[in-house]
Amino acid sequence: MRRRVLASALTQLREEAGLSFDDVIEFLGYSKSKISRIESATSGLSIVDTRALAQLYGADPEKTAWLVHLAKVAKKRGWWHVYGDVLFDWFSEYVALESEAIAIDTFEIDLVPGLFQSPSYARWVMRAYAPDATDAVIDKRAELRQTRQRRLEDGSLSVWAILDEAALRRVVGGMEVHETQLQHMLGLTELPNVTLQVLPFGKGQHMAMGTAFTMLKFTGFPDIVYIDNLTGGLYLDEGAEVERYSLVMDHLRASALDPRESVVFIKQVMGGV
Repeated sequence: MRRRVLASALTQLREEAGLSFDDVIEFLGYSKSKISRIESATSGLSIVDTRALAQLYGADPEKTAWLVHLAKVAKKRGWWHVYGDVLFDWFSEYVALESEAIAIDTFEIDLVPGLFQSPSYARWVMRAYAPDATDAVIDKRAELRQTRQRRLEDGSLSVWAILDEAALRRVVGGMEVHETQLQHMLGLTELPNVTLQVLPFGKGQHMAMGTAFTMLKFTGFPDIVYIDNLTGGLYLDEGAEVERYSLVMDHLRASALDPRESVVFIKQVMGGV
C-alpha cells in the first residue's frame, strides 16, 4: 500500500511537471521499464531514486521529505504480518489498507463493524464464521481485531459509521454479550474521531439496501471501497464506482438519525434488552 501511494504521488508530480518517460530517461538515465515499474508499484524504490525523481519533478522540501519517508517505510513489513497464520489472504490486504487509511466511512446492515466490536462480541462473530476453528485461532484473530482498534483510541484514524437498526437488534453471544456491545459503542461515541449514526427501520427504503460497504480514505492516494463477502473481498477504485458509493454514503447520512439522536436510540435499545 505504501508503495502504491509513493508510485501514485510520483506519477502525479511527473504529470504536473509536464514530463514524459523520455524526459526522465534523458535526465536521469533510467530505462523505460524501470520508470514503468516505479509508477505501477511493481517494484520497490530506493531513497536515492526517490530524491532524484522528487528533485526532477520540482517537489518542494516538505513534499520531498514525505516521499522519502514513504520510501523508507515501504520497505518494512506491516505489524499485521505476525498474524499471517490466521489471516485470510484477501483480508490481509484489507488490514494493510486500513493501517494506512486516515479515515473510514462504513455502512453495516446486521453486524457491528470490526473496529467497534467488543472482545466478547468479536469472538462470537468469529466463531459463527468459522465454527471449526480452534480456540487458539479465534483468540489470535480477536487479538488482531483489538490491535486494529488502537488507532481509534490514539486518534490516528477517523471513522464515520452508519448502522442499520438490525445491527443493534441482533443478539450475538447472548443477552449479556449483546448489552456489553451496545455499552461499548456508547463509549466510542465519546471519542472526537468517531461519528456514529443509526438508521432505524422506520426510515424505510434507502440507496444501500442489501449492501454493506466500507470506504477507505488516504493521504496522497484515491479512496478505495471494500465490500466483504463469505469467500473474499471486493476492492473498487475506479473513479465512477467510488463516486457512486460516496453519494450513497451522503444519502445515508441524511437519512439516518444524527449522532446525538443515535446515542439516545442505542440507550432505548439497551432499555429493551
